[in-house]
Amino acid sequence: MRLLIQRVTQARCRIEGEVFSEIGRGLVVLVGVGHDETKEDLEWLTKKLVQLRIFDDEAGVMNRSVEDVAGEVMIVSQFTLHAMTKKGNRPSWIKAAPEAISKPLYEEFVTMVEATLGRNVATGSFGADMQIELTNDGPVTIWIDSKNRE
Repeated sequence: MRLLIQRVTQARCRIEGEVFSEIGRGLVVLVGVGHDETKEDLEWLTKKLVQLRIFDDEAGVMNRSVEDVAGEVMIVSQFTLHAMTKKGNRPSWIKAAPEAISKPLYEEFVTMVEATLGRNVATGSFGADMQIELTNDGPVTIWIDSKNRE
């Protein structure tokens, strides 16, 4: 499973021109589900996301997590995070899991993050054509891949 995490001052998800969800200060998390995800991947990513220290403390050092700053979270599915671009100019999506696999895992990830934070998170609508507006704060953008834990 791959996460692209962006620290934001605000974000909004629109579907067909209408606001579907929005957050203030916090994280926008784009989630790509691959074919071979496990419960362990979900647990590891949930803990990593909630505890990732990318918010400034009073000294201006990135030393606080979204949990520490009571930040909001928006989680949006994005199969294109599994794009393969090695050959040719048209990306291949063969490593992205089909909806029958990815949707339940995406929903379980959302549920696990909510349980860990103790509050609801905003989401997109799985499979919908969405427009995400955000103000990246910093900018701070972090890539995490549960199959390549560096």
